[in-house]
Amino acid sequence: MQQLIVIEGATASGKTALGVALAQHLNTVVISADSRQFYREIAIGTAKPTVEEMQGVPHYFVDSHSIHEPVSAAQFAQEAMELLQTTLKEYQHIIVVGGSGLFIDALCIGLDPIPTDPEMQQQLRAELEQQGLAPLLSELQTTDPDYYNEVDRDNSVRILRALEVIRSTGKPFSEWRQNKPAPRPFSTMRFVIEHPREQLYNRINQRVDNMLAAGLLDEVKAVYSFKDLASLQTVGYNELFAYLDGTADWKTSIDKIKQHTRNYAKRQLTWFKRHPEAVWIPYNEPKIMLREILQLIDN
Repeated sequence: MQQLIVIEGATASGKTALGVALAQHLNTVVISADSRQFYREIAIGTAKPTVEEMQGVPHYFVDSHSIHEPVSAAQFAQEAMELLQTTLKEYQHIIVVGGSGLFIDALCIGLDPIPTDPEMQQQLRAELEQQGLAPLLSELQTTDPDYYNEVDRDNSVRILRALEVIRSTGKPFSEWRQNKPAPRPFSTMRFVIEHPREQLYNRINQRVDNMLAAGLLDEVKAVYSFKDLASLQTVGYNELFAYLDGTADWKTSIDKIKQHTRNYAKRQLTWFKRHPEAVWIPYNEPKIMLREILQLIDN
């Protein structure tokens, strides 16, 4: 049976280097489960691995879609499953690298068919446009506190999706997600890179500074005319859109990127803790973490 080896962790935790080292050792490929690295038009603000960082290891779902074709977790899982059963079926091990817990779970565990209501979607989008996200977040907190506690509260797409289901079915979104999906045709081992909080936050702050030095503002300017697309409602872009709109000054925008990224990292780690089978690996240089993972795989 094919085995997926998942390297997950908060943003800026060092997943890319470890995933590449593991793929090289096992002579295999990487599936990226980062919901922002799919998009060809944005690279700096998504910390997309460079050609040099990939070190010749084939990466799937990096630059695979356009910002004009937003990818849902269900779509990602379906496309990745098709890939595993066709192009990648000869590989005994596949490395999955990412920080998007919902997308990793969609592939490794599966999602339930959750009802959709196009009219409700339209109504919620209109409310978002007229009133902003705050009242919708408040409604979600009241109607489904469990999902509210785990969702990325800057991600309007997920918040609208949850409220669409709650309003149209009268049942919390979190309950719809608790049914048992179909069994998977592979086994899975999950490893989470773990940092002391202060060390992780320092890495995040440094990464934001590096992105700015690499030209993040120019990248944001290049997609500014598409700022309302769902695929661009994300940390690092929203804050600089506000700067370009003139609704926030430069220092405030940068401080907010760092703060919102730290908040996001905290939510990522909360998500990963939902999986007791995941092994938490203290951060170290990639070859040391690699050795530890290989021992666990062999056992």
